[in-house]
Amino acid sequence: MAEEEAPTTSKAARPAKRFEIKKWNAVATWTWDIAVDNCAICRNNIMEQCIECQASQGQGPGGECTTAWGICNHAFHFHCISRWLKTRNVCPLDNTPWDYQRMGS
Repeated sequence: MAEEEAPTTSKAARPAKRFEIKKWNAVATWTWDIAVDNCAICRNNIMEQCIECQASQGQGPGGECTTAWGICNHAFHFHCISRWLKTRNVCPLDNTPWDYQRMGS
């Protein structure tokens, strides 16, 4: 039985590298999985603070503005929909009875 030798590669036999990655920075973006871009009550983007949070400028609790979804799948800033529900207990967009589906920040 003859023992086979593994082929060896020397630096001279390898082709030169075309490029070498020295540094790599990954960038990602995300959005909520909703069709609503703006709060229909205050007209601000749903990802930004509501007018109540903007007016308090960080003096509010926790400094964050949460988003509230109804069972009708419409989204509003929590402060906006809370203020709305004090006068009418229906969704501002489709007049269906309002019930919270989920909350997020």
